[in-house]
Amino acid sequence: MPGSVAFGDGVSYVESDMTDTVLLAIDGQRATITLNDPAKHNRLDTAGLALLREAIEAADANPDVRVTVLTGAGEKTFCSGYDLGSIPSGKNSRPSEGRDSFETVMDRLEAMQMPTLCALNGGVYGGATDMALACDFRLGVKGMRFFMPAARFGLHYYPSGLRRYTQKVSPSFAKRAFLLSEDFTDEDLLRVGYLDWLVERADFPAKIDEIAARLAGLAPLSMSNMKRAIEQFAQAEPDIGRIREGIRECQTSDDLREGLSALRERRPPAFKGR
Repeated sequence: MPGSVAFGDGVSYVESDMTDTVLLAIDGQRATITLNDPAKHNRLDTAGLALLREAIEAADANPDVRVTVLTGAGEKTFCSGYDLGSIPSGKNSRPSEGRDSFETVMDRLEAMQMPTLCALNGGVYGGATDMALACDFRLGVKGMRFFMPAARFGLHYYPSGLRRYTQKVSPSFAKRAFLLSEDFTDEDLLRVGYLDWLVERADFPAKIDEIAARLAGLAPLSMSNMKRAIEQFAQAEPDIGRIREGIRECQTSDDLREGLSALRERRPPAFKGR
């Protein structure tokens, strides 16, 4: 059995009882990163993002790894996204930045050299919906659900996440997810192209093994270079500066503070558009 490596305080070590929130296991040519906090639906806070980045960088730096699988512990939720209590709001607040911001870590995941498979073992919500899109392939399990709640509490999503939604699925899907804040079923996600495969839970582990083995068996130099080329061909050139201005406007708005307060107080928000 491969060892599970947990990250913390900049030090890696072998962990056997799987109590840490992000685990990395390397077995030959395959790395598996597991979000391991099922009691909290595998949601990520600032510390968890740092651990995830460390795991991504360790897998990416290993010359033997030819495929990385990202999955979650438990059977209910892959990941419920970013801890809403960690979102800054108010007149003097600024979007989170730095190497362990949600945007930066998702971009680092997308930039991994070798192919990545997101094995969605359950529901996917909030920022985790973009985490899955930052991977090259997505395998879903029957019964999983999806929603992106940003507009429900007044948050403007970061540019690269909006790009991935638009580029990797479609502008229509991005608008349904962000502007309508629509809930999607497993079959919806397969139909719109968010998922590449959807299987019964009993078949889930075998399908992960099948896809990972196929990716690990192909020519790595060819795959890594074609992965970059495909992504470059798909790139658009939006006005990032203007998008970030919109993010700052929303981040300091009364609406975001009201939305987060309403969420905590379990009541409908009263947005004012300011």
